Amino acid sequence: MRYKLTFVVGLALGYVFGTRAGRERYEQLKKSAQDLAHNPAVRNAAETAGQTGRQYAGKALHAVGDKVGDAMPAALAGRMRSLRDRNGFDDEWGTSNT
Repeated sequence: MRYKLTFVVGLALGYVFGTRAGRERYEQLKKSAQDLAHNPAVRNAAETAGQTGRQYAGKALHAVGDKVGDAMPAALAGRMRSLRDRNGFDDEWGTSNT
């Protein structure tokens, strides 16, 4: 009961402070977030992180595949292949490189 009461009080305080800040402050925060998202440095960093993640994911796929080998049941392996083929995914992780 104490946690529910704490949650409700926190929710009420957040609502009161949020309404006092008003729409103007909300618009300022929204514009700042959009400016940050459109910043070329941030976009480059995000792209680099995505490429690095895909590289490590590919390495992990091969490492796990080598260790698991034939231990995966054939029925499960067949289902994974059919799902990947049916959805038209390009890579082994089931995602597209867009």
